Amino acid sequence: MSRDQSPPDGIDAGTPHVGRVYDYVLGGKNNYAADREYADRIVAQMPDYPVLARANRSFLSRAVEYMARAGIRQFLDLGAGIPTSPNVHEVARETHPDARVVYVDNDPVVSVHNDVLLATDALLVSIRADLGSPGTVLDHPDLLRLIDFGEPVGVLLLSVLQLFPGETPERVLGPLRERLPEGSLLAVSHPSAEGDQEAVARARAALAGGPVTVALRRHEEILPFFDGFDLVEPGLVDVTTWHPRMPSRPTSMIVLGGVARKGGAEPA
Repeated sequence: MSRDQSPPDGIDAGTPHVGRVYDYVLGGKNNYAADREYADRIVAQMPDYPVLARANRSFLSRAVEYMARAGIRQFLDLGAGIPTSPNVHEVARETHPDARVVYVDNDPVVSVHNDVLLATDALLVSIRADLGSPGTVLDHPDLLRLIDFGEPVGVLLLSVLQLFPGETPERVLGPLRERLPEGSLLAVSHPSAEGDQEAVARARAALAGGPVTVALRRHEEILPFFDGFDLVEPGLVDVTTWHPRMPSRPTSMIVLGGVARKGGAEPA
């Protein structure tokens, strides 16, 4: 999809979509005028938003690289969004050329793009499923074709759990925790309610009434997402400080993230 093309059948280009807004902020081309207008309004109130989005995407790459170097060869990207390079499989395959990846999202917009991107690779699949009903994700036949729950899995929940403002971590993550074998690794990132409180208040106001409801949570509210897992160093921190490769500029708001292991020894 480009800005000059008509949208695929069934896609409402006149209503902002969270995945396309994120794509635009990251500098992508998979968005429409409504997405750009909404994103520009958000950025006017949250000037840090593009920097935070890029920091979150960079955290994804470092987390996947960490997992791959720890021996993980199969990955589950939950709430994958519209493809942005480097993708999970691109990073993972720098270590394991045969890495298997399942991308999961509940939106038809994402499915259209991911289906095209992944159509020619038998070790990649995109499925449309709702994280609010974890069983439909974990028992999806296309997922089970690639993911062997007898071996460690790398699971990514990056900037997605804030879209469940009324949900508890247990409802969203409990079935996943039970299904994953020991040695699996879980990465979570989440926009924080900490940082400069004036900036946080402006963010809440900017996000109110948008296409989705977004929850900003504090450190102690995000930690339970890792229940049943052991956080690896440096724990749940500003994503720019998690195994950083280069200095980052300070921002008024932060995204918190971490990687944790489910029991067992580090995968060989």
